[in-house]
Amino acid sequence: MSRPPRRRTAPPGRPRRPLGALRALRAVPWRYDLPSSLVVFLVALPLCVGVAVASGVPAELGLMTGIVGGLVVGLLPGSSLQVSGPAAGLTVLVYEAVQRFGPGALGLLVLGTGLLQLAMGALRLGRWFRAMSASVVHGMLAGIGLTLLFGQLYALADRRAPATGPEKIAGLPVLLRDAVTGAATPSAVALGAGTLLVLVFWKHLPAKVVQNVPAPLAAVGLAAAVTAAADLPVARVRVSGLLDVVHLPDRAALGALAGSAGLGTVLGTVVAFTLIASAETLFSAAAVDRMHHGPRTDYDRELTAQGIGNTVCGLLGALPMTAVIVRSAANVQAGARTKASRTLHGVWLLLFTALLPGALGLVPLTALAAVLVHAGAKLVPVRRIVALCREHRGEALVLGVTATAIIATDLFEGVLIGIGLAVAKSAWQTSHLQIGVEELHPERVLRVRLSGNATFLRLPRLLDTLERLPADRPVELDWSGLRHLDHACTVALASWATQHRARSSAPLAVEPPLPAVV
Repeated sequence: MSRPPRRRTAPPGRPRRPLGALRALRAVPWRYDLPSSLVVFLVALPLCVGVAVASGVPAELGLMTGIVGGLVVGLLPGSSLQVSGPAAGLTVLVYEAVQRFGPGALGLLVLGTGLLQLAMGALRLGRWFRAMSASVVHGMLAGIGLTLLFGQLYALADRRAPATGPEKIAGLPVLLRDAVTGAATPSAVALGAGTLLVLVFWKHLPAKVVQNVPAPLAAVGLAAAVTAAADLPVARVRVSGLLDVVHLPDRAALGALAGSAGLGTVLGTVVAFTLIASAETLFSAAAVDRMHHGPRTDYDRELTAQGIGNTVCGLLGALPMTAVIVRSAANVQAGARTKASRTLHGVWLLLFTALLPGALGLVPLTALAAVLVHAGAKLVPVRRIVALCREHRGEALVLGVTATAIIATDLFEGVLIGIGLAVAKSAWQTSHLQIGVEELHPERVLRVRLSGNATFLRLPRLLDTLERLPADRPVELDWSGLRHLDHACTVALASWATQHRARSSAPLAVEPPLPAVV
């Protein structure tokens, strides 16, 4: 009879090792996640700075949001491989909020966004974002991308952009003329155009070693080197300490927020932040899940994680965060296996900001504008638009109207217009009603067959057909093929049947009998 194996115990006086933590640590595939974290850091660095500058706040606030996205959200459950930070998709809305309420109130707006996301996560509303029309989402991204592109073209030429989308579009011919004739700053235009060319053609270079360097980092690094070497007279990023730009919410900020606009405007901005940040995060999660075979995203937990991250960003006065598809895709493509990669990228951002803040002062603003022009152009789903125009013109119309409304008005109103149009389109398409009229011989009875869905949207066509029936012919109305008959059509059919019997001597049969009308 064999003895059971003896259980090993730690010697007296020696603490037992936390085997669970050690096993978890050993389970992390460092040979994949460590290189991936460096790639994500190199991609995130110029984007964090560029989004902050375009939003009208210090560059360090964008880095702070990236740090929180790595060190806080990176450790939380939800999605394992997508990376959070400041997003180009919120740049336009954040800039408008900073101009309207002041930079001191930004933290309170982001704090409200985080708390609202936490409430939505607790109510398990994350999965409902998947019910939003894909055309509205892509139209939102297209509108954001075009607004960002048009605005940053002015920054690329060292000019101040007009306030509204239509004014930005109307001013493009004058901007192009000034850039060609040299009326704009020639060095800024040349440097920005060169940075944009590097971004576009970097991936086509033959050297594999060169291609392993992220295009945004290479473009911004080359622009900074040229600016420093030639001492070009272009505006550069203003640098201050990380702790100098962090401001906790106080009564002064709350008073400024309350005095700058009404409560409805403030709540509308918070709701816009929340809806757009949440939608971009969860749609990004769906896209990232299709790129790998690891654990799938828990949408409610991911929404809660984003709420915690935005709450922390709000307390620090930083930019709002979302999950960003560019960094997330870079993380997956670099071979990341666990959430350790996205957490480490936050560590590298923190070390860079703390140890090398002066390096940001070498970066020209026109180079960051070129990065955002490139990012804005990539938000426009050109292939999807072409495919929709060929196969689903109604969806293409929703996409185009949403994007145009965002450019013409603002992000929140544009998305609402797109959602309203998508709902109206769906209601119209789902109310298909087939009306068939045939003559039965030899009785010469007119049989009217109804099938599909009879809703108030099809009521004019239905009544026109019935009222054209001759009064001296027997009529059989067969509506057994209807899948749905709403109250408006029921009332209309009952009223028509009563009037037809009153003015006609020919019999009228309705099968099955219509329900009682109240």
